Amino acid sequence: MSTSEALFNAAAHEKSRLAKYAQRKLVNRIALTLSLMAMGFGLFWLTWILFETVRLGVDGLTLATLTEMTPPPNDEGGLANAIYGSFLMVMLATFVGTPIGIMAGIYLAEFDTKGWLAQVTRFVNDILLSAPSIVIGLFVYAVIVSRYKTFSAYAGIMALALIVIPVVIRTTENMLQLVPPGLREAAYALGAPKWKVILSITMRSARSGVITGILLAVARIAGETAPLLFTALSNQFWTSSLGEPMASLPVTIFKFAMSPYENWQKLAWAGVFIITIAVLALNILARVMTRSKS
Repeated sequence: MSTSEALFNAAAHEKSRLAKYAQRKLVNRIALTLSLMAMGFGLFWLTWILFETVRLGVDGLTLATLTEMTPPPNDEGGLANAIYGSFLMVMLATFVGTPIGIMAGIYLAEFDTKGWLAQVTRFVNDILLSAPSIVIGLFVYAVIVSRYKTFSAYAGIMALALIVIPVVIRTTENMLQLVPPGLREAAYALGAPKWKVILSITMRSARSGVITGILLAVARIAGETAPLLFTALSNQFWTSSLGEPMASLPVTIFKFAMSPYENWQKLAWAGVFIITIAVLALNILARVMTRSKS
């Protein structure tokens, strides 16, 4: 090959390379522009929703909202019984579901990682994670409410706990799998039994991630309405009995927002603001704990 032909081929190759580079750069700009437009579209609606929630929620938030019972139409009142009912059922559902989820996650990550029981458990857990919450509510209704012929807070707690369990299982298993195997091997080399290694080494290392998963599960069930409509239903009065229907913020918001009464609609927006602030605080706490771990 002559020198002129070599120069010609080199120039052609460089020209082709520059053309491909320009094409890739154009495609990158188009993709970046579309991504920014999609992000801006989502942020626009999110900002609008938050703005309306704050504007209308703060307007209906008074001292009576936090201290008085849900009122009849066109009368003064508050959301004290609904706030108490939501707090009680969410707290008890977390206490019921969290130990089960943590123990199941430990089993999947530490004892039976590839066995048939672990595979079946993961499969069922994935189904529960993706199942609509109304399905869980109908299941608890058929098992508990229809059998005992009454709505109750017990049924609501059971439905919310069934939502907590798969979230905690997935988080616990994933966090334990991130613990370096060398930590376990070092503990075993020192003669530590398996339960001691799990309790003092792996769970302590994954503690922040597990707690983050629990907080995210709490944030999820705090705003669930469908399961409580079929289980705890609602109650206009204050009640501490778990065997009776109990008021909750999500159900009260649903009922008041659909009503034609102005005082109920104002209380519904106040309830939306309260539940939004609570979920936001839980998510911020989860982010802070995750960041402190890294």
